[in-house]
Amino acid sequence: MTQQYHRWYSPNLNMDLEMLVFGDRGYPVILFPTTKGRYYQNLDFGLIESARWFVEQGLVKIYCSDTIDALSWYDEGIHPADRARNYTWYDKMLLDELVPWAMHETGVGKVAMAGCSFGGYHAANFAFKHPEKVAHLFTMSGAFDIKRFTGDFYNDDIFYNNPVDFLPGSNQQELWQMNIILGTSEHDICKDANIRLSDILNEKHIDHWLDIRPYASHDWPIWREMFPHYLSTIK
Repeated sequence: MTQQYHRWYSPNLNMDLEMLVFGDRGYPVILFPTTKGRYYQNLDFGLIESARWFVEQGLVKIYCSDTIDALSWYDEGIHPADRARNYTWYDKMLLDELVPWAMHETGVGKVAMAGCSFGGYHAANFAFKHPEKVAHLFTMSGAFDIKRFTGDFYNDDIFYNNPVDFLPGSNQQELWQMNIILGTSEHDICKDANIRLSDILNEKHIDHWLDIRPYASHDWPIWREMFPHYLSTIK
């Protein structure tokens, strides 16, 4: 399984970002880390190893980039407006820099978005905001409502980065064409969040799979089972 390290300057964020890329061809998969995790977290915790067969067969090429959790939603030292604004710049980085990069390298016109825990938020937020860029969404124990980070403050940047708020009113036709899997488990602390998001999708008659696994909890072992299963649905 080939592995490449990249470091680049992001003009949208005015800072350097780091990334690991696994594979040399295949469908582009943007895979986010969990809360405040670094670009190498999914490698260290075995999620990449769980997808080894798909990478080595040239079916997928996986992009693991840094997030800016510590500078956005999790930065309690700045005002919620600044947290939301910083995340809006991160979303623009994905849209203008990382996603076009992955599309260009693979020659594919759309990407897959994936992530575990808070990485599931990153994946879902981008996919639902920019469905014209995303054909597959795989979340594993995702959390999708960021208002818990912003208290009583609310503005457009929060609204448009909060899937449970903006998704009900979105009518972008590509949403109905996306392959959406919401993975959770019986003892997952984010199970209710996934049921809530599934209810929103059902109300809009958007086809998806709410995958509730028995017995498992909010942890890496079940995510390592889910991820290769979900990759197998990419056509």
